[in-house]
Amino acid sequence: MIRSVLVLGTGLIGTSIALALREHGVRVLLSDVDEESMWLARNLGAGEPWRSGERVDLAVLGVPPQVVGEVLAGLQKEDAARVYTDVASVKAMPVAQARAHGCDMTSFVPGHPMAGRERSGPAAARRDLFLGRPWAICPTSQTAPEALDLVRHLAALCGGKIMELGADEHDAAVALVSHVPHITAAAVAARLAEAPEGALGLAGQGVRDVTRIAGGDPGLWTGILAGNTRPVADVLDALCADLAEAARALRAGETVTDLLRRGVRGRSRIPGKHGGPAKPYTVVQVVIEDIPGELARLFQAAGEARVNIEDVVLEHSPGLPVGVAELSVRPEEAAVLAEALRAHGWHVPK
Repeated sequence: MIRSVLVLGTGLIGTSIALALREHGVRVLLSDVDEESMWLARNLGAGEPWRSGERVDLAVLGVPPQVVGEVLAGLQKEDAARVYTDVASVKAMPVAQARAHGCDMTSFVPGHPMAGRERSGPAAARRDLFLGRPWAICPTSQTAPEALDLVRHLAALCGGKIMELGADEHDAAVALVSHVPHITAAAVAARLAEAPEGALGLAGQGVRDVTRIAGGDPGLWTGILAGNTRPVADVLDALCADLAEAARALRAGETVTDLLRRGVRGRSRIPGKHGGPAKPYTVVQVVIEDIPGELARLFQAAGEARVNIEDVVLEHSPGLPVGVAELSVRPEEAAVLAEALRAHGWHVPK
């Protein structure tokens, strides 16, 4: 049972964990060197201040990966908790540093909830941030079973989907699915920094999708990437080789069909919202006015037709008071939804 938790670091992840635990009646204590961040987290209802010497069941270290080992050593020295975990986005470096600082590795369970937003800080925190999201737990050979059980319980309380793997395996995986995608998005977005206004006026949903995560905090991501240099560099080398070959082929008048096909195949392997292979959906496009209540009215019409909307994307028309809602539904339900929406007065292109 987790009765009390110390959250050290009231950023997006730490505050979101605190809010999720408070929903289950867990007593949450907060600590942060940033007084403003701490004040905001407290006022959001995330917890109360921690006083040195007060012992808890579990301490969650929401600090940069470069200082996890140092902070862990300090907390263990004053016996702050029975068990300790962290939420750093890399794992091999914090584990090595914890050992170098002489930490008690039996009570330390490295962890990484795979959830985040483009925004950072406690103001962006949400109690449902981890629902259904992977929560990596990377126990070492020294981790005590009771410590592992407690951190599994933490992830479950927050709604995370627990995945257990080694630290090196974790770092290679996040390089591929998180760190390199962020660098790639930043590289594409960087091409837009000096682009002429005329070109930007042609921007559609595609460039917005590709560059969405490039809006993340550069300082935060500098620290993340510094903790996973070799795995990230290896994936970047492979990516650059693909791009260089594409550039060569285009200059030579050749096609890049193979790369495009591999891209389709790779994207199809990304798990769907229920886990496992992503299911094919049909997109029903609906013209929607940019006024309050329209989305609610649209979803109500879909509900009355007993059609579940699997996903939704909004495309706005620049300078116009309308946009297009793209509703992803099961293929067999697309015609039913389109007919129901037209009956309610919606314009659904054929």
